[in-house]
Amino acid sequence: MFKIVKKQPLNPTVTKMVIEAPLVARKAKAGQFIILRASEDGERIPLTIAGYDREAGTVDIIFQIVGGTTMELNTLNEGDYLPDFVGPLGKASEVEGFKKVAVVGGGVGCAIALPVAQALHANGCEVHSIVGFRTKDLVILEDEFNACSSKVCMMTDDGTYGTKGLVTNALEELIKAGNEYDEVIAIGPVIMMKFVCMLTKKYDIKTVISMNPIMIDGTGMCGGCRLTVGGETKFACVDGPDFDGHLVDFDEAMKRGAMYRDFEQHKRDEFCNLLNKEVK
Repeated sequence: MFKIVKKQPLNPTVTKMVIEAPLVARKAKAGQFIILRASEDGERIPLTIAGYDREAGTVDIIFQIVGGTTMELNTLNEGDYLPDFVGPLGKASEVEGFKKVAVVGGGVGCAIALPVAQALHANGCEVHSIVGFRTKDLVILEDEFNACSSKVCMMTDDGTYGTKGLVTNALEELIKAGNEYDEVIAIGPVIMMKFVCMLTKKYDIKTVISMNPIMIDGTGMCGGCRLTVGGETKFACVDGPDFDGHLVDFDEAMKRGAMYRDFEQHKRDEFCNLLNKEVK
């Protein structure tokens, strides 16, 4: 059993939890993920490690409340326990040997981008962070990005905070200003990562993206997280989650990601109905 030692809402739809998991914390690295269950009979879901404290033996997770399982997870509070918290899984992000990197995060994907930016900064890399949200109320982790970045571009779709526009607008401005990046790292909605890669391909800048397709066991056995990368089939759980963005078939990934939309809606409705019955 894994104790929830801290719970913190970051915005109306995103929650941060700190989990007591010393064995996971001992080995965790930026870019890796865990698989958890919120209850004994719940489904397994993957969540990227958003931070860790080896001395305290804790691991941070940040999740968006969008489906039945994340809704169930959000009903738990400090002092409650998770029955399963397995990891670290996947390959760690490459964070050594870079002089200047642009880290691009979109929405809750910023929770995944932050530990990568922090690890790059800790290794002496100059980090330029570009983070985008739909509106001011959804902004998360601004102070944390400022602490590990020499430049932060805050973007919102509606202009209610930072600069109005897309993350690709800010990235292209930085490139045109003469910044020579060893690499661009983009993490967020698949459509955002696709357009970042289309931009960086034009400027011939290596771009790494983090993929989060449907995943079940997290060890390469089920094949549910398969992607096409450079014309070859890869599994996000063991070959990734980081991949060369210029080789990923984004259109296929988006089509596969939408396959279970009706089922996911059913699970959301089912959990909402269950909560309503408990309230009554």
